[in-house]
Amino acid sequence: MSQREKPTDPKPYYNAHVFCCTNRRVAGHPRGSCADRGSEALRDYMKGRARQLGIDNVRINNAGCLDRCELGPTVVIYPEGVWYSCPTKEDIDEVLQKHLIEGERVERLMLHTADKMPEDRARRSEGLKAAE
Repeated sequence: MSQREKPTDPKPYYNAHVFCCTNRRVAGHPRGSCADRGSEALRDYMKGRARQLGIDNVRINNAGCLDRCELGPTVVIYPEGVWYSCPTKEDIDEVLQKHLIEGERVERLMLHTADKMPEDRARRSEGLKAAE
């Protein structure tokens, strides 16, 4: 039992609750937005794929701004509170399989408190700047 749980707490309604940021900022906003990076289609894909895989007792919802815009599309899974950057369908598949089915973590996609931008995206950005 975690420090937050109390012996009298009811059993969770879902085994996991997945929040997919679908926030949309105004065009040209310096931080961008998850919606501009395709989060709505990725959320829809995640919901459909979870059904195909038979993942039961998990709720996948959209969320307003999770305030990690530069890292998006962002996903957070509770009760663990694990954050991911999931920019592709393949990333979504990996999170569904590893986290929700196998109970593991997808380290390469995990976001940490101090993260500014995932390494692979930072390398791509640096490569684009060098090519200019």
